[in-house]
Amino acid sequence: MKTILLLGSGELGKEFVIAVKRYGHRVVAIDSYANAPAMQVADDHRVVNMLDGDALDAVVAEIRPDIIVPEIEAIRTERLLAYEQAGIHVVPSARAANMTMNRKAIRDLASQELRLRTARYMYATTEEQFVVAVQNIGIPCVVKPLMSSSGKGQSIVRNASEVQSSWDYAMQGSRGDLKEVIVEEFIRFESEITLLTVTQKNGHTLFCPPIGHRQERGDYQESWMPHVMDPALLLKAQNMAAKVTASLTGFGIWGVEFFLTADDVYFSELSPRPHDTGMVTLAGTNNLNEFELHARAVLGYPIPEITLERAGASVVILAQHQSSEPPTVQGIETALSMPEIEVRIFGKPSTRVHRRMGVVLAHGAPDADTDALRAHAKTAAEFIAFQAPL
Repeated sequence: MKTILLLGSGELGKEFVIAVKRYGHRVVAIDSYANAPAMQVADDHRVVNMLDGDALDAVVAEIRPDIIVPEIEAIRTERLLAYEQAGIHVVPSARAANMTMNRKAIRDLASQELRLRTARYMYATTEEQFVVAVQNIGIPCVVKPLMSSSGKGQSIVRNASEVQSSWDYAMQGSRGDLKEVIVEEFIRFESEITLLTVTQKNGHTLFCPPIGHRQERGDYQESWMPHVMDPALLLKAQNMAAKVTASLTGFGIWGVEFFLTADDVYFSELSPRPHDTGMVTLAGTNNLNEFELHARAVLGYPIPEITLERAGASVVILAQHQSSEPPTVQGIETALSMPEIEVRIFGKPSTRVHRRMGVVLAHGAPDADTDALRAHAKTAAEFIAFQAPL
Protein backbone atom coordinates (compact mmCIF):
# COMPACT_ATOMS: atom_id res chain seq x y z
CA MET A 1 0.00 0.00 0.00
CA LYS A 2 1.34 3.41 -1.01
CA THR A 3 0.82 6.62 0.95
CA ILE A 4 -0.11 9.50 -1.35
CA LEU A 5 0.10 13.13 -0.28
CA LEU A 6 -2.38 15.19 -2.29
CA LEU A 7 -1.47 18.89 -2.46
CA GLY A 8 -4.78 20.59 -3.25
CA SER A 9 -8.15 19.12 -2.32
CA GLY A 10 -10.75 20.56 -4.68
CA GLU A 11 -13.23 18.69 -6.87
CA LEU A 12 -10.58 17.27 -9.18
CA GLY A 13 -8.61 16.00 -6.20
CA LYS A 14 -11.78 14.43 -4.78
CA GLU A 15 -12.36 12.31 -7.89
CA PHE A 16 -8.68 11.35 -7.96
CA VAL A 17 -8.86 10.18 -4.33
CA ILE A 18 -11.90 8.05 -5.14
CA ALA A 19 -10.02 6.44 -8.04
CA VAL A 20 -6.90 5.76 -5.94
CA LYS A 21 -8.87 4.37 -3.02
CA ARG A 22 -10.38 1.75 -5.30
CA TYR A 23 -6.88 0.31 -5.60
CA GLY A 24 -6.45 0.19 -1.83
CA HIS A 25 -3.96 3.00 -1.26
CA ARG A 26 -3.84 5.59 1.52
CA VAL A 27 -4.36 9.27 0.76
CA VAL A 28 -3.69 12.31 2.93
CA ALA A 29 -5.35 15.42 1.47
CA ILE A 30 -3.90 18.90 2.01
CA ASP A 31 -5.46 22.29 1.40
CA SER A 32 -5.51 25.78 2.85
CA TYR A 33 -9.04 25.41 4.24
CA ALA A 34 -10.89 22.76 6.23
CA ASN A 35 -13.43 20.30 4.81
CA ALA A 36 -12.27 20.73 1.23
CA PRO A 37 -13.89 18.23 -1.18
CA ALA A 38 -11.00 15.73 -1.35
CA MET A 39 -10.65 15.78 2.45
CA GLN A 40 -14.15 14.34 2.66
CA VAL A 41 -13.08 11.07 1.00
CA ALA A 42 -9.39 10.82 1.95
CA ASP A 43 -7.98 8.71 4.80
CA ASP A 44 -6.59 11.76 6.56
CA HIS A 45 -6.12 15.47 5.97
CA ARG A 46 -4.19 18.55 7.04
CA VAL A 47 -4.87 22.27 6.65
CA VAL A 48 -1.63 23.84 5.42
CA ASN A 49 -0.59 26.99 3.61
CA MET A 50 1.36 25.36 0.80
CA LEU A 51 3.04 28.64 -0.09
CA ASP A 52 4.81 28.39 3.27
CA GLY A 53 7.82 26.24 2.45
CA ASP A 54 8.56 25.39 6.07
CA ALA A 55 4.97 24.28 6.69
CA LEU A 56 5.10 22.14 3.55
CA ASP A 57 8.39 20.58 4.66
CA ALA A 58 6.88 19.80 8.05
CA VAL A 59 3.86 17.96 6.67
CA VAL A 60 6.01 15.96 4.25
CA ALA A 61 8.32 14.97 7.12
CA GLU A 62 5.31 13.96 9.22
CA ILE A 63 3.41 11.96 6.58
CA ARG A 64 6.48 10.47 4.84
CA PRO A 65 4.59 9.84 1.58
CA ASP A 66 5.64 7.52 -1.18
CA ILE A 67 4.02 9.77 -3.78
CA ILE A 68 3.25 13.51 -3.85
CA VAL A 69 0.50 14.62 -6.23
CA PRO A 70 0.26 18.41 -6.74
CA GLU A 71 -3.26 19.45 -7.76
CA ILE A 72 -3.06 23.25 -7.56
CA GLU A 73 -0.67 26.06 -8.51
CA ALA A 74 -0.28 27.72 -5.11
CA ILE A 75 2.60 25.53 -3.92
CA ARG A 76 6.27 26.17 -3.20
CA THR A 77 7.13 24.08 -6.23
CA GLU A 78 10.88 24.46 -5.70
CA ARG A 79 10.46 22.27 -2.60
CA LEU A 80 9.24 19.45 -4.85
CA LEU A 81 12.70 19.17 -6.37
CA ALA A 82 14.17 18.45 -2.94
CA TYR A 83 11.46 15.89 -2.16
CA GLU A 84 12.15 14.08 -5.42
CA GLN A 85 15.88 14.05 -4.70
CA ALA A 86 15.06 12.49 -1.32
CA GLY A 87 13.38 9.57 -3.10
CA ILE A 88 9.71 10.64 -3.09
CA HIS A 89 7.88 10.19 -6.39
CA VAL A 90 6.53 13.63 -7.42
CA VAL A 91 3.73 13.52 -10.02
CA PRO A 92 4.27 13.69 -12.89
CA SER A 93 7.79 14.85 -12.03
CA ALA A 94 9.28 17.70 -10.02
CA ARG A 95 10.49 19.30 -13.27
CA ALA A 96 7.00 19.21 -14.75
CA ALA A 97 5.29 20.50 -11.61
CA ASN A 98 7.83 23.28 -11.19
CA MET A 99 7.70 24.47 -14.80
CA THR A 100 3.98 24.23 -15.46
CA MET A 101 2.97 26.14 -12.34
CA ASN A 102 4.41 29.19 -14.15
CA ARG A 103 3.04 30.14 -17.58
CA LYS A 104 6.35 31.81 -18.47
CA ALA A 105 8.39 28.64 -18.14
CA ILE A 106 5.98 26.46 -20.09
CA ARG A 107 5.37 29.02 -22.84
CA ASP A 108 9.09 29.58 -23.38
CA LEU A 109 9.66 25.82 -23.44
CA ALA A 110 6.93 25.30 -26.03
CA SER A 111 7.72 28.27 -28.24
CA GLN A 112 11.46 28.78 -27.99
CA GLU A 113 12.89 25.35 -27.18
CA LEU A 114 10.40 22.94 -28.77
CA ARG A 115 9.34 25.32 -31.56
CA LEU A 116 5.64 24.59 -31.20
CA ARG A 117 3.30 27.06 -32.85
CA THR A 118 1.90 29.50 -30.27
CA ALA A 119 0.36 32.96 -30.23
CA ARG A 120 2.86 35.85 -30.14
CA TYR A 121 3.45 36.98 -26.56
CA MET A 122 5.31 39.33 -24.23
CA TYR A 123 5.74 39.55 -20.45
CA ALA A 124 5.31 42.46 -18.06
CA THR A 125 6.17 42.91 -14.40
CA THR A 126 5.19 46.59 -14.14
CA GLU A 127 2.26 48.60 -15.40
CA GLU A 128 4.56 50.54 -17.72
CA GLN A 129 5.89 47.31 -19.27
CA PHE A 130 2.34 46.09 -19.59
CA VAL A 131 1.25 49.12 -21.60
CA VAL A 132 4.20 48.65 -23.96
CA ALA A 133 3.43 44.93 -24.34
CA VAL A 134 -0.20 45.65 -25.25
CA GLN A 135 0.94 48.20 -27.82
CA ASN A 136 3.43 45.75 -29.35
CA ILE A 137 1.15 42.72 -29.40
CA GLY A 138 -1.84 44.78 -30.51
CA ILE A 139 -5.49 45.02 -29.51
CA PRO A 140 -7.36 42.76 -29.05
CA CYS A 141 -5.01 40.74 -26.86
CA VAL A 142 -5.31 38.24 -24.01
CA VAL A 143 -3.89 39.00 -20.56
CA LYS A 144 -3.13 36.31 -17.96
CA PRO A 145 -1.22 36.25 -14.67
CA LEU A 146 1.78 33.98 -14.93
CA MET A 147 0.57 32.12 -11.85
CA SER A 148 -3.17 31.69 -11.30
CA SER A 149 -5.84 29.01 -11.40
CA SER A 150 -9.37 28.49 -12.71
CA GLY A 151 -9.15 31.51 -14.99
CA LYS A 152 -8.61 34.03 -12.19
CA GLY A 153 -7.13 37.29 -13.43
CA GLN A 154 -7.56 36.49 -17.14
CA SER A 155 -9.16 38.98 -19.50
CA ILE A 156 -9.30 40.16 -23.10
CA VAL A 157 -8.34 43.76 -23.89
CA ARG A 158 -10.71 44.78 -26.69
CA ASN A 159 -10.06 48.52 -26.66
CA ALA A 160 -7.67 51.02 -25.10
CA SER A 161 -10.08 51.91 -22.30
CA GLU A 162 -9.73 48.36 -20.89
CA VAL A 163 -5.94 48.36 -20.47
CA GLN A 164 -5.91 49.68 -16.90
CA SER A 165 -8.73 47.44 -15.66
CA SER A 166 -7.11 44.40 -17.28
CA TRP A 167 -3.82 45.07 -15.46
CA ASP A 168 -5.63 45.56 -12.15
CA TYR A 169 -7.63 42.37 -12.61
CA ALA A 170 -4.51 40.37 -13.46
CA MET A 171 -2.80 41.58 -10.30
CA GLN A 172 -5.85 40.67 -8.20
CA GLY A 173 -5.95 37.18 -9.72
CA SER A 174 -2.24 36.40 -9.34
CA ARG A 175 -1.39 33.62 -6.92
CA GLY A 176 1.75 33.33 -4.83
CA ASP A 177 4.65 35.74 -4.89
CA LEU A 178 4.84 36.13 -8.65
CA LYS A 179 3.33 39.38 -9.93
CA GLU A 180 3.91 39.13 -13.66
CA VAL A 181 1.60 38.80 -16.64
CA ILE A 182 1.74 37.41 -20.14
CA VAL A 183 0.17 39.42 -22.96
CA GLU A 184 -0.80 37.18 -25.87
CA GLU A 185 -1.88 37.75 -29.43
CA PHE A 186 -5.62 37.14 -29.76
CA ILE A 187 -6.00 34.12 -32.03
CA ARG A 188 -9.23 34.23 -34.01
CA PHE A 189 -9.87 30.58 -33.42
CA GLU A 190 -12.87 28.53 -34.41
CA SER A 191 -12.76 26.42 -31.24
CA GLU A 192 -10.65 25.48 -28.23
CA ILE A 193 -9.85 21.91 -27.27
CA THR A 194 -8.28 20.02 -24.40
CA LEU A 195 -6.29 16.98 -25.43
CA LEU A 196 -5.98 14.73 -22.38
CA THR A 197 -2.59 13.07 -22.76
CA VAL A 198 -1.43 10.13 -20.63
CA THR A 199 2.25 9.33 -20.16
CA GLN A 200 3.06 5.93 -18.67
CA LYS A 201 5.97 4.43 -16.78
CA ASN A 202 5.96 1.34 -18.96
CA GLY A 203 3.84 2.01 -21.99
CA HIS A 204 3.07 4.31 -24.88
CA THR A 205 1.75 7.84 -24.57
CA LEU A 206 -2.01 7.73 -25.06
CA PHE A 207 -4.62 10.34 -25.96
CA CYS A 208 -8.28 10.73 -25.11
CA PRO A 209 -10.60 11.94 -27.87
CA PRO A 210 -10.47 15.75 -28.11
CA ILE A 211 -12.64 17.75 -25.71
CA GLY A 212 -14.30 20.95 -26.87
CA HIS A 213 -14.95 23.61 -24.25
CA ARG A 214 -16.38 27.08 -23.73
CA GLN A 215 -15.05 29.59 -21.19
CA GLU A 216 -16.37 32.68 -19.43
CA ARG A 217 -14.29 34.91 -17.16
CA GLY A 218 -11.34 32.69 -18.06
CA ASP A 219 -12.98 29.62 -16.52
CA TYR A 220 -14.63 26.66 -18.23
CA GLN A 221 -18.43 26.61 -18.30
CA GLU A 222 -19.11 23.56 -20.43
CA SER A 223 -17.20 20.85 -22.24
CA TRP A 224 -18.04 18.05 -24.64
CA MET A 225 -16.45 14.90 -26.03
CA PRO A 226 -15.68 14.15 -28.77
CA HIS A 227 -15.03 17.48 -30.45
CA VAL A 228 -15.14 16.97 -34.20
CA MET A 229 -11.97 18.14 -35.92
CA ASP A 230 -9.87 17.52 -39.00
CA PRO A 231 -7.91 14.26 -38.50
CA ALA A 232 -4.74 15.93 -39.78
CA LEU A 233 -5.04 18.71 -37.21
CA LEU A 234 -5.77 16.17 -34.47
CA LEU A 235 -2.59 14.28 -35.37
CA LYS A 236 -0.66 17.56 -35.30
CA ALA A 237 -2.05 18.35 -31.83
CA GLN A 238 -1.18 14.85 -30.60
CA ASN A 239 2.39 15.19 -31.86
CA MET A 240 2.74 18.56 -30.11
CA ALA A 241 1.29 17.18 -26.87
CA ALA A 242 3.62 14.17 -26.99
CA LYS A 243 6.61 16.43 -27.59
CA VAL A 244 5.97 18.82 -24.71
CA THR A 245 5.03 16.13 -22.18
CA ALA A 246 8.14 14.10 -23.08
CA SER A 247 10.28 17.17 -22.49
CA LEU A 248 8.71 17.80 -19.09
CA THR A 249 9.10 14.10 -18.14
CA GLY A 250 7.07 11.97 -15.75
CA PHE A 251 3.92 9.88 -15.62
CA GLY A 252 0.30 10.92 -15.31
CA ILE A 253 -2.44 12.71 -17.16
CA TRP A 254 -1.90 16.12 -18.73
CA GLY A 255 -4.49 18.60 -19.93
CA VAL A 256 -2.96 20.11 -23.07
CA GLU A 257 -4.95 23.01 -24.51
CA PHE A 258 -5.00 24.15 -28.14
CA PHE A 259 -6.65 26.81 -30.30
CA LEU A 260 -8.07 25.52 -33.58
CA THR A 261 -8.35 27.70 -36.65
CA ALA A 262 -9.73 26.59 -40.02
CA ASP A 263 -6.37 25.22 -41.10
CA ASP A 264 -4.01 25.10 -38.13
CA VAL A 265 -3.59 24.32 -34.43
CA TYR A 266 -1.84 26.48 -31.81
CA PHE A 267 -0.45 25.27 -28.50
CA SER A 268 -2.01 27.31 -25.67
CA GLU A 269 -1.43 25.89 -22.18
CA LEU A 270 -0.72 22.71 -20.27
CA SER A 271 -1.64 21.33 -16.85
CA PRO A 272 0.22 18.30 -15.40
CA ARG A 273 -2.89 16.83 -13.79
CA PRO A 274 -6.59 16.15 -14.47
CA HIS A 275 -8.19 19.06 -16.25
CA ASP A 276 -11.40 20.95 -15.42
CA THR A 277 -12.79 20.34 -18.89
CA GLY A 278 -12.03 16.63 -18.50
CA MET A 279 -14.88 16.29 -15.99
CA VAL A 280 -16.93 15.40 -19.06
CA THR A 281 -15.26 11.97 -18.84
CA LEU A 282 -17.34 11.35 -15.69
CA ALA A 283 -20.20 10.88 -18.15
CA GLY A 284 -18.59 7.58 -19.15
CA THR A 285 -17.21 8.88 -22.41
CA ASN A 286 -14.05 6.75 -22.16
CA ASN A 287 -13.43 3.23 -20.92
CA LEU A 288 -11.57 5.02 -18.06
CA ASN A 289 -12.34 8.55 -16.89
CA GLU A 290 -9.53 11.08 -16.53
CA PHE A 291 -9.15 10.43 -12.80
CA GLU A 292 -8.91 6.67 -13.26
CA LEU A 293 -6.34 7.24 -16.00
CA HIS A 294 -4.35 9.53 -13.72
CA ALA A 295 -4.52 7.04 -10.85
CA ARG A 296 -3.23 4.19 -13.00
CA ALA A 297 -0.42 6.26 -14.47
CA VAL A 298 0.62 7.65 -11.06
CA LEU A 299 0.69 4.17 -9.53
CA GLY A 300 2.54 2.68 -12.50
CA TYR A 301 -0.37 0.43 -13.47
CA PRO A 302 -0.74 -0.38 -17.17
CA ILE A 303 -3.26 1.34 -19.44
CA PRO A 304 -3.51 -0.83 -22.57
CA GLU A 305 -5.75 1.59 -24.48
CA ILE A 306 -8.22 4.47 -24.26
CA THR A 307 -11.47 3.98 -26.15
CA LEU A 308 -14.47 6.22 -26.79
CA GLU A 309 -17.52 4.51 -25.29
CA ARG A 310 -20.10 7.28 -25.72
CA ALA A 311 -20.44 10.99 -26.36
CA GLY A 312 -20.86 13.33 -23.43
CA ALA A 313 -21.28 16.90 -22.26
CA SER A 314 -20.70 18.68 -18.95
CA VAL A 315 -22.14 21.96 -17.68
CA VAL A 316 -20.94 23.61 -14.46
CA ILE A 317 -23.26 24.69 -11.67
CA LEU A 318 -22.21 28.02 -10.18
CA ALA A 319 -23.00 29.67 -6.87
CA GLN A 320 -24.90 32.94 -7.09
CA HIS A 321 -24.25 34.23 -3.58
CA GLN A 322 -21.46 34.45 -1.02
CA SER A 323 -21.61 32.65 2.30
CA SER A 324 -19.11 31.18 4.74
CA GLU A 325 -21.63 28.47 5.63
CA PRO A 326 -22.33 25.26 3.68
CA PRO A 327 -25.16 25.88 1.20
CA THR A 328 -28.30 23.82 0.68
CA VAL A 329 -28.90 22.34 -2.77
CA GLN A 330 -32.23 22.27 -4.55
CA GLY A 331 -33.38 20.71 -7.79
CA ILE A 332 -31.30 17.55 -7.94
CA GLU A 333 -34.40 15.34 -8.07
CA THR A 334 -35.81 17.28 -11.01
CA ALA A 335 -32.55 17.18 -12.92
CA LEU A 336 -32.15 13.44 -12.36
CA SER A 337 -35.68 12.80 -13.64
CA MET A 338 -34.34 13.62 -17.11
CA PRO A 339 -32.93 10.66 -19.07
CA GLU A 340 -29.18 10.22 -19.55
CA ILE A 341 -28.34 12.86 -16.93
CA GLU A 342 -26.03 12.60 -13.93
CA VAL A 343 -25.11 15.18 -11.29
CA ARG A 344 -21.95 15.64 -9.23
CA ILE A 345 -22.05 18.00 -6.23
CA PHE A 346 -18.55 18.85 -5.04
CA GLY A 347 -19.33 19.48 -1.37
CA LYS A 348 -17.51 22.80 -1.01
CA PRO A 349 -18.09 24.20 2.48
CA SER A 350 -18.67 27.82 1.42
CA THR A 351 -19.78 29.82 -1.59
CA ARG A 352 -18.86 32.94 -3.51
CA VAL A 353 -20.39 34.34 -6.66
CA HIS A 354 -19.46 32.23 -9.70
CA ARG A 355 -17.72 29.58 -7.60
CA ARG A 356 -18.01 26.17 -9.25
CA MET A 357 -20.09 23.98 -6.96
CA GLY A 358 -21.05 21.04 -9.13
CA VAL A 359 -21.43 19.72 -12.64
CA VAL A 360 -24.24 18.21 -14.70
CA LEU A 361 -23.32 15.42 -17.11
CA ALA A 362 -25.22 14.22 -20.16
CA HIS A 363 -24.37 11.22 -22.31
CA GLY A 364 -25.46 9.53 -25.52
CA ALA A 365 -24.30 7.08 -28.16
CA PRO A 366 -20.73 7.53 -29.46
CA ASP A 367 -22.04 9.27 -32.57
CA ALA A 368 -24.61 11.42 -30.73
CA ASP A 369 -24.91 15.11 -31.57
CA THR A 370 -22.80 16.86 -28.93
CA ASP A 371 -24.66 20.14 -29.46
CA ALA A 372 -27.87 18.35 -28.46
CA LEU A 373 -26.12 16.83 -25.43
CA ARG A 374 -24.88 20.27 -24.39
CA ALA A 375 -28.40 21.67 -24.59
CA HIS A 376 -29.73 18.71 -22.61
CA ALA A 377 -27.14 19.21 -19.86
CA LYS A 378 -27.85 22.96 -19.72
CA THR A 379 -31.56 22.32 -19.27
CA ALA A 380 -30.88 19.95 -16.38
CA ALA A 381 -28.41 22.36 -14.79
CA GLU A 382 -31.00 25.14 -14.73
CA PHE A 383 -33.04 23.16 -12.17
CA ILE A 384 -30.19 23.04 -9.63
CA ALA A 385 -29.52 25.95 -7.30
CA PHE A 386 -27.38 26.52 -4.22
CA GLN A 387 -29.25 28.37 -1.50
CA ALA A 388 -27.78 30.31 1.38
CA PRO A 389 -28.35 28.47 4.70
CA LEU A 390 -31.30 29.71 6.78
